[in-house]
Amino acid sequence: MIFGALPLNEASGCYLAHSLQGAEHRIAKGTRLAAQDLADLAAAGHRQLTVAQLEPGDIHEDRAAEMLAEALLPDPEALGLRISGAGAGRVNLYALGPGLIRVDAERINALNAVDPMITLATVPDYHRADAGGMVATAKIISYAVPDEALTAATRDVAGALRLIPPQLHRATLIETRTSAETPPDKGRAAMIGRLDRFGMSMAPRQVVAHREAELATALQTVGADSDLILILTGSATSDPLDVAPAAVRAAGGEVTRFGMPVDPGNLLFLGHLAGRPVLGLPGCARSPALNGADWVLERLVCGIDVSSADIAAMGVGGLLKEIPTRPRPRRSDV
Repeated sequence: MIFGALPLNEASGCYLAHSLQGAEHRIAKGTRLAAQDLADLAAAGHRQLTVAQLEPGDIHEDRAAEMLAEALLPDPEALGLRISGAGAGRVNLYALGPGLIRVDAERINALNAVDPMITLATVPDYHRADAGGMVATAKIISYAVPDEALTAATRDVAGALRLIPPQLHRATLIETRTSAETPPDKGRAAMIGRLDRFGMSMAPRQVVAHREAELATALQTVGADSDLILILTGSATSDPLDVAPAAVRAAGGEVTRFGMPVDPGNLLFLGHLAGRPVLGLPGCARSPALNGADWVLERLVCGIDVSSADIAAMGVGGLLKEIPTRPRPRRSDV
């Protein structure tokens, strides 16, 4: 592509680099200049224009953006995504439904390393998407790019971005109480909101005393129609041998992880019982605000196995916010 100034009478078929006001109309940048456009600009006194001229082998920005998106999503519906129309060298990708976006960072980085004029920006790996949410944008920065550069950039990108839809359908939340009074349903409401994003339903409310035996019995009687078990305790779980993890083991289950390097959300635990995941929620899950439990819950809902190592790897980026009321660390000089 050739970019620069040309006499107006030599600019037919070129692409206008900057928007200009003609005698009758404003000619937008990126317009392929026709005789009528040139006459209008000449009548306004323009004699020289800054333009882009495509050379043999060049691909116009809009078509190049479309080709990039098509290479990335050879079967968009199967990958859970939708490709928008092209404009100004940009094509956006949208989620067809709720779920988690998986991003192959190595292949996306390789695409972006080929030519600075060929770019793809995505949401982070494991980003929670809603139906219709934008998850990526392909942008050709120049007015055209060489065919060989686009070919190299799109050689190995098929499926590097995809949506993992929800796999689970219904959850049971067991709450514990530390007194005779039933706790407020703030936590339950927050969890229903989280599940509703994925089209999941919640079993009727169940509150038991904050004791191992009572909780273990409740766990053993969870209906077969629930494929996810959630536990929200009236008193924070502070040790792998505390009431809630102990109850999971007493019910015949296993605890695979206690604690996570995400704040808020440190006091989470994960296990399984009768082939179903069990997620012990930290107290911050009573708020709809993002916390570490969201990252684990979303993967479980989408049928993605979560190991202890997966949770350990969440620490980078795991400082989600600072809470002003959190106690300050003890001073070493006191």
